[in-house]
This record gives sequence, structure tokens and C-alpha cells, in this order.
Amino acid sequence: MTSTWTPKQLKPESSLTALSSLQGIHLADHPAAFCRWKRAMDIGGALIGLGLTALIFPIVALAIYLEDPGPILYSQVRCGLKGRSFAIWKFRSMVVNADQLQHLVTNQAQGNMFKNRCDPRVTKVGAFLRKTSLDEFPQFWNVLRGEMSLVGTRPPTVGEVLQYRRHHWERLRVKPGITGEWQINGRSSVSDFEEVVALDISYQRKWSILYDILVVIKTLGVIFNRSGAY
Repeated sequence: MTSTWTPKQLKPESSLTALSSLQGIHLADHPAAFCRWKRAMDIGGALIGLGLTALIFPIVALAIYLEDPGPILYSQVRCGLKGRSFAIWKFRSMVVNADQLQHLVTNQAQGNMFKNRCDPRVTKVGAFLRKTSLDEFPQFWNVLRGEMSLVGTRPPTVGEVLQYRRHHWERLRVKPGITGEWQINGRSSVSDFEEVVALDISYQRKWSILYDILVVIKTLGVIFNRSGAY
């Protein structure tokens, strides 16, 4: 008697490894993933970012709790370098039971990601946090831990990666970033997954320390203009 299994029966990281093996995928090392200068930049930026997070935490926490009592922070399993799973952290921008309500919301994105421009689960405070990108400040902790980078690819969920086609895996050759090509080229308005993939692969081709610095500078401009986020 033979037994069969599916990736969903395994732990996220084991599941992704098995799935990539089944598809015959080998992810070559990318220099950005092991560059000491990039890591030094990440550590410095993360320390500054965590300092800013500590300053705004009391105000943000109070605003979140007063509108919708519950956890201040939201955590979700995402996939990082070569499919390694980790817990990403954000300020909670949705109602407490948002994950259980997702099936009630129409997905306006194309491909392996979920987006809705007027998602009813987003609170008023959450909408402001997203517009200003303040909801992402806790991710500086992920950067300090080495799970993410200041600049990288969009961090996918496990569910998204389990649906990947062969060419999508190339996104996982570098660490996911707090910002990246998708942030400076439309942010949330980028709703086609294949466009996200193209932007992420483009980042890998253009990568250098100077390019990372340029992306950070452009990101600040996008945030101050509050463009493309919802």
C-alpha cells in the first residue's frame, strides 16, 4: 500500500522545501543575501527604526485599542529567503478576527495574493497606519533578526507560495524587504501578481548597495506623498 501526501500536510518550511523539490527547482545564491555591507546597513537601519517605533508605540497602541480593543500587534507566517518561514510583525490595522472574515471579502488582485481597495476589515486607525506605512514599523524587529532586509522583495504568505509556478520561486533568492520595487512603483495599487514578480526579479538584477540606498530614499518620498497605499 502506498501513501500520498500534499505540502499542506507538512510544516510550512518543510512543505515549501518538498514542493520546490517536486518542481525540480534549485535557487542559486544571490549576492544580496550574503553581503556583509547590506547586513550592516540593515542592522543600522533596524536600530534607528526600532527607536522610532518605541517613540510612536504608546500613541499608536492607544489609538488601535480605543477603536477596536484587542492585540496591538499582528503576526502572520511569511516566507523569506529560499522559502524559510518566519513570523512577520505589524501594528494591527484590521479588526481582531480579520483572518476568519477574509472569505467574505472580494479579492480584487490577480494571481497569488489578496487585495481589496475598500476592505471593510480595515479600521479607521488602520487605514491611517497603512497610508503612512506606520503599520510596518514593527518589521524592523524582523530586519534586526535577519529574517528580512530594509530593501528586498515583497514577503509572501505560505498560502501564496504553495501556489507558485516555477518562475515565481526566483523571488525567494533574496530576503523579503520592508520596502522594495513594489513600494516605489505603486505600493498597494500594484494588484497583478505577475507584475509583483517582475518587479522583484528586476530588483535582483539591479541590486547593489547604492541601489538599496536609492530605493530607501524613493520610499521616503512615496510615504510622504501618501501615494498608492490602502
